[in-house]
Amino acid sequence: MQNSVVENLPRRRPGRHGFNETELEKRGIQRAFGAPVTGAVSVSDGIAVCFGDGNVRFFRPQHAYTTVKAHLGVVLCVAAHEDHIITGGDDGRFLQISFDGKVKEIANFNSKWVDCVTAKDGTSVCSSGSSVYIWSKDHVEPTILKHSSTVGGLTLDKKGKRLAVAHYGGTTIWEKSDRRWKSKKLIWKGFHGAVTFSPDGKYVITAMQENALHGWRIRDKADLAMTGYPAKVKSFSWVGNTPHLVTSGADEVICWPFDGKDGPMGRPPVCVANGGKQIATYVHALPKEKAVIAGFRDGAVLLAEIVENKEPIVLKGSSGNEITAIALTSGLSHILIGDSKGNILWTTLWAGETNVKSI
Repeated sequence: MQNSVVENLPRRRPGRHGFNETELEKRGIQRAFGAPVTGAVSVSDGIAVCFGDGNVRFFRPQHAYTTVKAHLGVVLCVAAHEDHIITGGDDGRFLQISFDGKVKEIANFNSKWVDCVTAKDGTSVCSSGSSVYIWSKDHVEPTILKHSSTVGGLTLDKKGKRLAVAHYGGTTIWEKSDRRWKSKKLIWKGFHGAVTFSPDGKYVITAMQENALHGWRIRDKADLAMTGYPAKVKSFSWVGNTPHLVTSGADEVICWPFDGKDGPMGRPPVCVANGGKQIATYVHALPKEKAVIAGFRDGAVLLAEIVENKEPIVLKGSSGNEITAIALTSGLSHILIGDSKGNILWTTLWAGETNVKSI
């Protein structure tokens, strides 16, 4: 990793009351917005962060943040798409929001929540109830894909040709052909939530209602059961070229290896970023590095390489509030951290970077 990382802050274990405030925090800007942070994504040269009161705020280096009143209730989901974001809310609205504050309503489902959103290469997707709606550049009206139960999660693969939809009883993979979307069902009992394709497209993984992950090798539908978590897995991310799937849900970040023809089958995970007695609640890959940034239930945030028995770097001390979002700017100069009480830390990630103006 870079030698300049966080002014070479010492790697250390938590004390009796967690981790102390760090130099990164001291040089950053902190704000309390009073509503839970529900998501954050990198878009253009900044970060969009969503809140439980319907607001979306945009942070950019050298600029004051801006606020957009987007939804009437909670912003439930967000995804970056080209130079804007798309959001879904419990007010039933599916929106496109730009940095300049322009809000475009793509669809309105009235009393039915927009639970999940995803986007890729001109295609925008949302779910409401058991249906998935797909908008593409060459179609004004959405394509509607129906499922047997409420959608728990959805994602497009790297090429935007396959859509994974998680729901009760497993995951449906839809593949786009010339005229229509064809489906393949991957079955496993229970409710499946957030879903992700592996970077090479060979596997699909879901976070379950239980304290577990489940996955399938797509070509032969072989099952991957990743169990033993003390808490529900709320967040996962792909790290490195190997790659590893890094996950929350334990007092360390659990990193499953996906190299080789069988991925993690029959292999133990790598465990990094020990949070003491605290559970990791959010994880974010450090791009181009074999490392992960992990937020914990007590508000601490650690940076760890995917190497066992190596002490992590402390980015943020323990505040007592669960970390619910972490995002990095595209150039990796700045980091935004949000928590369950609506507190934001916006600061430079690396030593020597110029911080934001007063906001």
